[in-house]
Amino acid sequence: MTESTLLSLPRRWLWAGFILAATLALGIYLTADSDGEGDAPPRRGGWDAPAVVRVEPVQRGSLDVIVQSIGTVTPLNTVTVRSRVAGVLERVVFEEGARVEAGQLLAEIDPLPYRAQLEQAEGQLQQNRARLENARDDLALYEDLWEQDSIARQQLSDQQALVKELEGTVRADEARVEDARLQLSWTRIEAPISGKLGLRRVDAGNLVAAGDAEGLVSITQMQPIAVNFTVPEVEVPALFQAVNGGEALPVHALGRNGQMLLANGELTTLDNQIDTSTGTLRVRARFANDDFALFPNQFVNVELRLQTLESVLTIPTDAVQYGTDRSYVYVIEDGKSWVREVTLGTASNNRVVVREGLAEGDAIVLEGLDRLRDGKQVILP
Repeated sequence: MTESTLLSLPRRWLWAGFILAATLALGIYLTADSDGEGDAPPRRGGWDAPAVVRVEPVQRGSLDVIVQSIGTVTPLNTVTVRSRVAGVLERVVFEEGARVEAGQLLAEIDPLPYRAQLEQAEGQLQQNRARLENARDDLALYEDLWEQDSIARQQLSDQQALVKELEGTVRADEARVEDARLQLSWTRIEAPISGKLGLRRVDAGNLVAAGDAEGLVSITQMQPIAVNFTVPEVEVPALFQAVNGGEALPVHALGRNGQMLLANGELTTLDNQIDTSTGTLRVRARFANDDFALFPNQFVNVELRLQTLESVLTIPTDAVQYGTDRSYVYVIEDGKSWVREVTLGTASNNRVVVREGLAEGDAIVLEGLDRLRDGKQVILP
């Protein structure tokens, strides 16, 4: 081909020839041996290369069957302290956020009006008691005269009726005295339960009414305290079986990260029905909360231990592969991976019980599963 002919070819055909030559050269380079002598086997790459995997032996030991959930710390008792009588709030003696004991004085309402009512009721009672005593003396005299046939029967009957009337009046007066005394005692507002106080809602000097909706302050019981959480419906039969075993089921409350242990408690209460909207059963655990690690309305991670399986073979759940009709793992033998079908049992805490298919000490693949097949050469780092 002459120079003039080459110049007449389209430029794109020149570029195509150049790329083809470069591709052939690269292929020759990749298939050549590393030292240039040509006697080494060709390189292997891609799917045929040995897979790098990480293995873990099958372990025999105990496995705690744990149900994990998210719970809410709930006080066993919460009270809004309200006045039971109306009046001027004379003084407030509690400190906000302090801990109080049941019966401890919190505040006082002006007692003078109620003390006056008590004295008035006591005076009325004293007056009617005197009238009753006089009527009884007259009745005794009329009975003597009746025996002597000195008075009419009607006069004796009237006196007997008067005595009974005054006895009823005295009993009513005694009740009024007790009511007035009770009203006076309610001017001293005391803590109904032991717990932690909230923020004060009314200051001294204000006029308060009986049963105000806001109240004076709230008290929340902190020790002991409860945690409410849910158990999935599939775990309910095992939960009932464990509860019917008679032993207290331990419950652990963990922090938001699921690592820091906040408190240890035990399961106390199960709801009487499963929530159909969520498919869960509400349960409650109680914690002593001696160090106040749990606070009302706090969200915690909960671990409920149903039982402990002894002397069982377990493997990590991440090592299990699932087919259409089987579960299997990859086992390493003689530097190669082999598929091994397994029958699984209870799973808990990222481990699962192996009932059939493996023996203690078998090396199963935990990482690098995506490149394995039956008989695949592997490399253990």
